[in-house]
Amino acid sequence: MPDPGPSPLQSSLPGAAASFTARVLADAAAHVHAVPQGLAEARGLPAETGPEAPTGAPAGPPTVLPSGPAAGISSGASAGIPTVPVRVPAGPSRGLPVDVPAGAGAGGAVGVLAGGSGAAPAAPRRIAPDPGWVLRGPQGLGTAGLSLAPRADAPALPAEPPASADALIIPGLYWHPVPEPDPVRVEEVGLRIKSWALDEVQLYPEDWEGDFDGFHVGRYMVACHPDAPTIDHLMVATRLMVAENAVDDCYCEDLGGSPVGLGGRLLLAHTALDPLYSTAEYQPAWAESLHADAPRRAYRSAMEYFVRQATPSQADRFRHDMARLHLGYLAEAAWDETNHVPEVWEYLAMRQFNNFRPCPTITDTVGGYELPADLHAQPGMQRVLALAGNASTIVNDLYSYTKELASPGRHMNLPVVLADRESLSEKDAYLKAVEVHNDLMRDFEAASAELAAACPVPSVLRFLRGVAVWVDGNHYWHQTNTYRYSLPDFW
Repeated sequence: MPDPGPSPLQSSLPGAAASFTARVLADAAAHVHAVPQGLAEARGLPAETGPEAPTGAPAGPPTVLPSGPAAGISSGASAGIPTVPVRVPAGPSRGLPVDVPAGAGAGGAVGVLAGGSGAAPAAPRRIAPDPGWVLRGPQGLGTAGLSLAPRADAPALPAEPPASADALIIPGLYWHPVPEPDPVRVEEVGLRIKSWALDEVQLYPEDWEGDFDGFHVGRYMVACHPDAPTIDHLMVATRLMVAENAVDDCYCEDLGGSPVGLGGRLLLAHTALDPLYSTAEYQPAWAESLHADAPRRAYRSAMEYFVRQATPSQADRFRHDMARLHLGYLAEAAWDETNHVPEVWEYLAMRQFNNFRPCPTITDTVGGYELPADLHAQPGMQRVLALAGNASTIVNDLYSYTKELASPGRHMNLPVVLADRESLSEKDAYLKAVEVHNDLMRDFEAASAELAAACPVPSVLRFLRGVAVWVDGNHYWHQTNTYRYSLPDFW
């Protein structure tokens, strides 16, 4: 895989980085080039070599980037894929150098992109991306140690934007503002996802259209994946998000869901992600079943698009995380059937499975690069992903609190469990849930910074920052989605 390049603009890591000593971070920076060299030697691969990056690039016509998947990521035929012009102006080098094979274009923040006519590429040349179009890494107090480029070379960055005037503000909640999502991308993703939902998978009846539009999934996914190189990459995440919500709503929640028989429904739906291999006699019946209802149609189609963009290991990673999600659904359903209110720690254990983890875990696929399977599997990375999913899911508990209380039946969320198990008032339980979220967020940031210092491989650093960006984007969507959410009157 190519060098993943610089990371996205915003990040949740500032506070965590400040907690590490300068000695540890300086040591990590000193060894950043030795780590990839050692990994290459361990695998018997040649270490990367090449000339020094030039101090500038001559002015000229835009470099054209193919908008297909990143090199090393499988895809279908690339004929007819549109191109995106990116101008590389003259000026001093202020970013990380990127290898650009002749005829393939440069990916800037996403590395080298596959494309061209299939002819053998010429020898690579190295250019310096202009800071105007390269997505940047973490910024703010305490982030110097997370950027392994000299700080003197980094351009000045704008201040973090404040929350919009109509945003829902939870007093005391720990969160980071994000730049407003690109409105052009938001609109395009919104148009494409609605066309997919209606025309390709017949996802919802006409009277559900208002709720579908009010979900604002285009703004959600653009905020969570600002480094996606193309709309096609964004659509991979968007289809999966919509499909996952269809399964949750129609199988588990108020739009026809029930805990009774949920295991059978989830297992059959999961075969749309992890296909059945059976005999010739029974395989056709299974294939036909994938079109039986909207959740399975959505899973099947979204997964087909995903595997075209992802590597086999990325697809298997996603299947594993979806199995985790479905296991969490079943635990909550079992408690619902028996009218059991879990202990707080039991609820948090369930929420580590029934949570957003499948969404940030695909940040590399959506970004057009790959975090290698062995680096993804290391315990430190697994801890980071678990904490990211846990914190993001408690955000959902907090913002959806009044929505769930107004829905039929009893909905289990952290404030409800805290009130029951710790004999707290509704207000005190809600405020304690805010504290739990804040502790999870700080643990996530500390774990991310620790792993960044211990394993400063470029793909690891970019993946960590991509996960942090997803966490921030997820909060942004909850905070600004006033169609779906409102806050309790506790202040």
